[in-house]
Amino acid sequence: YAWDANEEYLFKAMVAFAMRRYSSKSTTQISNVLLCNVTDRVSFWFVVTDSSKNVTTVPGSEVEAAIRMNRNRINNAFLLSDKTLQFLKITSTLSPPVEPSTPVWLIVFGVVLCLIVAGIVFLIVSGIQKHKKKNKESTERENLEEKVEVTLENGIPCEALDLKAGRINGVFAADDDRFTSL
Repeated sequence: YAWDANEEYLFKAMVAFAMRRYSSKSTTQISNVLLCNVTDRVSFWFVVTDSSKNVTTVPGSEVEAAIRMNRNRINNAFLLSDKTLQFLKITSTLSPPVEPSTPVWLIVFGVVLCLIVAGIVFLIVSGIQKHKKKNKESTERENLEEKVEVTLENGIPCEALDLKAGRINGVFAADDDRFTSL
């Protein structure tokens, strides 16, 4: 917005209001606030004079304290904030700390709960995979034993062979009564 005489009047009125509230005296008038070195970028400095002595200026510490006390009212009058309306040598008011919409403990609880659920799912899935693998191995063994057919050697049926144990040659068995001795 354009800075004109009306805006200057409003600023002087707000400073006079701040001085009246701070000192509890009704002696400060709009005419006691003087603006100096006003530029196009709305930059200036101001002085507050004492109405009883008309020439003497009010100490800077009192003006700073009055503006600090009424800073929110001054910002609201111009629809500005501490970032847009800056007073040199007067620190800005601290805004209240921002509180998140979700409490921190709830976020931590959610993360821990997700980790626990992921661990349980991992254990269940790995158990199912191990069980399937174990069943598959046992069925392969059964299938391998079924594939071994009964073979006939010299007209005599041979028992299923255990491939891992090897083959026992019955000829060299000492106590075999089926065969005739020599």
